[in-house]
Amino acid sequence: MIQCETTLKKERTYDMSYERIELPRERIEAQEAIARRVAARFQAEGKQPLALVDTYGCQQNESDSERIRGYLAEMGCGFTDDEFAADIIVINTCAVREHAEQRILGNVGALNHTKKAKPGQLIALCGCMVQQPHMAERIKKSYPIVRLVFGPHELWRFPELMEQALTGKKRVFAVDASDGTVTEGEPRSRDGQVKAWLSIMYGCNNFCTYCVVPYVRGRERSRRPEEIVSEARRLVEAGYKDITLLGQNVNSYGKDLDREMDFADLLRQISEIPGRFVLRFMTSHPKDATEKLFRTMAECEKCAHHIHLPVQSGSDRILKAMNRGYTAKSYLEKVALARSYMPDLCLTTDIIVGFPGETEADFDDTLRLVETVGYDSMFTFIYSPRVGTPAAKLPDGVTRAEKQVRFDRLLDAANRISGEKHAAFVGRTLEVLVDGENRDESYPLTSRTGTGRLVHLRGDRETIGSFVHAKITGSTTWALFGETVQEEA
Repeated sequence: MIQCETTLKKERTYDMSYERIELPRERIEAQEAIARRVAARFQAEGKQPLALVDTYGCQQNESDSERIRGYLAEMGCGFTDDEFAADIIVINTCAVREHAEQRILGNVGALNHTKKAKPGQLIALCGCMVQQPHMAERIKKSYPIVRLVFGPHELWRFPELMEQALTGKKRVFAVDASDGTVTEGEPRSRDGQVKAWLSIMYGCNNFCTYCVVPYVRGRERSRRPEEIVSEARRLVEAGYKDITLLGQNVNSYGKDLDREMDFADLLRQISEIPGRFVLRFMTSHPKDATEKLFRTMAECEKCAHHIHLPVQSGSDRILKAMNRGYTAKSYLEKVALARSYMPDLCLTTDIIVGFPGETEADFDDTLRLVETVGYDSMFTFIYSPRVGTPAAKLPDGVTRAEKQVRFDRLLDAANRISGEKHAAFVGRTLEVLVDGENRDESYPLTSRTGTGRLVHLRGDRETIGSFVHAKITGSTTWALFGETVQEEA
């Protein structure tokens, strides 16, 4: 329910049994009717408002912003990238790390200038950051220019909330605690015509001790497979060539459904859709990655041979403190199993440096695991305490300077390994999907290999959206460089 000028402060507890709520189509149709009513209001005023949607954080946030833009389009809005021209600004926030939150708040504060220049401008904040009670309270007290605040669970009600913000006298805060719902049929406005995000589930049940996601995105809710496959088919028919399935832990897909269905089964069903496309997914939890998944990826030719498998630490002691549910040994066994099915597997990961209580020996365990696995690329972070998580209450005797030294050592190892792997591709010819334009005039195109490697490409812009062959002529730590050629890979 909507809160006006109020924010919940009570702590939440979670029961592993919960009621799965699927909203009937009529509820979405009611929101679409409100969107049309808002559009009629703007039309009666003789204007088409311009909207700007600014997105922070993960791919799921990007997908959520597509839904926001879809609703804004139904409300009669055009779009702009200029905050001074925008009549409506929606900032979709992230709560994973403190740095992201501080950057968001700084940018919100800077909007005082746009609001002063355009007093009628409506500024809204949504997403994970504002679902946290302490952040919603801070916004209410310190950022009066923000008129609408809503969490991830309320996105399906965006037209209703917008109408109240436009017509009411009070600021609107819709941030009640919730385990979330499953909705279907909301409008979308996607960027580009080549790559598409496709959410298959929402929320998370893992409760890693450092992570705020289960508290702000709620419990795991899987979309029904027929809805997902139908959406994927529409994307392929519309010409999309690169489809990424999204979930906080895609390997848990189907556990809450009333049928025998897991993520590997879903991958196989989507792969059977006629047409030429690449199927990717994010993100996998190591404890739930199975041999069935690896075998399915190997057998389905449309599945990219890429797994993002966040290890977070190589120390069993730290993994237990993180509540990750696996050991370094069991993780390495799964990596070996995956590579036995897919020798060309591209493996990426996340690692946290400086988790509370991490010793030098713990960090050395992480470095050893990194050297053993030989990741193609790594996303490395210094631990950021999140209010309300168990890890935030743990004693931490490691200084920030010590954590930075460890972080730099890890980054050096990651860059060296990635650089060596990429250098081995120079001189080879690979098939790539050209997916966009590049700012570098020397390599005007961007593309991806079947395993997800980024290739900056020389070639004709008319090839965007096509599979071509590329001769790899150079490499860096993060990317390959090449030119289109005619011969077969």
